[in-house]
Amino acid sequence: MSKFVAALPMYDWPEVRGEVDAQWTRLRDAFRQRGIDAPETLVRRNGDLPPVPGGILDDAAKLIAPDPATLPPDELDFHELWLSPALLFGQTCWGPMELGLARHVQVVAQPNYDAFEGGQGELYSSALVMLADGKASMPAPADGRAAIPLDLLRGRRFTFNSIDSMSGVIALTRHLEALGESLDIFSSRSESGGHRSSIVAVAEGRADIAAIDCQSWALAQRFEPAGKGVKVVGWTARRKGLPYITARTTAEKTIAAMREAVAAVESGASEQPLVQLVG
Repeated sequence: MSKFVAALPMYDWPEVRGEVDAQWTRLRDAFRQRGIDAPETLVRRNGDLPPVPGGILDDAAKLIAPDPATLPPDELDFHELWLSPALLFGQTCWGPMELGLARHVQVVAQPNYDAFEGGQGELYSSALVMLADGKASMPAPADGRAAIPLDLLRGRRFTFNSIDSMSGVIALTRHLEALGESLDIFSSRSESGGHRSSIVAVAEGRADIAAIDCQSWALAQRFEPAGKGVKVVGWTARRKGLPYITARTTAEKTIAAMREAVAAVESGASEQPLVQLVG
């Protein structure tokens, strides 16, 4: 049994868990072929994370997260997962990375977003969605630049998945600031808990607008009935997508082998291809 854990939680909707598991199987086998002790299955709950008596400490022996064994076992705390010393391969967002997570993990690779409108290679963007009115959605700009409809945003109720989300709020905040505005352009702001929940809130009239990353938007169009009740009215600019990470203690030779494996999987996969990290 592997001493490590792996998780791909960011797009792990119930409807596509078979696809996510298949993605991990390809990665796991490629890792094992290179001598990496990859776990058999993905972690999806706190109860499956190895306990850390006394809590998770940083390099200075400062407590940065509680013992996973003290958390609700059937939930999954993303920060607990990301900070786990047993993390071999996981997935996060550049929002948490910029807010301090980068000090405690190492980046392995970036996903490829070519399959999704608003994506290009390792770059992705967010669709700004509002209630459908019978008119067509705005296509993603071909040049990848931001298209922020200030007149449609002003005075509206904005909902976002989480305050540390690059795709849900941070990117839009930066675009607004570049235009001489701020989140104060909205009449109210609320945290939905997830991109899917944001779409439902807009469709049900509990919010007026949300920023949804392009892969989550593609999933919503496949599986979320509320997705048919909203339309795209703008886009954030393309920027680096959600990175794949490993624990800060993972050896350099293991990371090099994982990058080699990721590149091999990407060259042979037709679903959710990966790209090797450059730089």
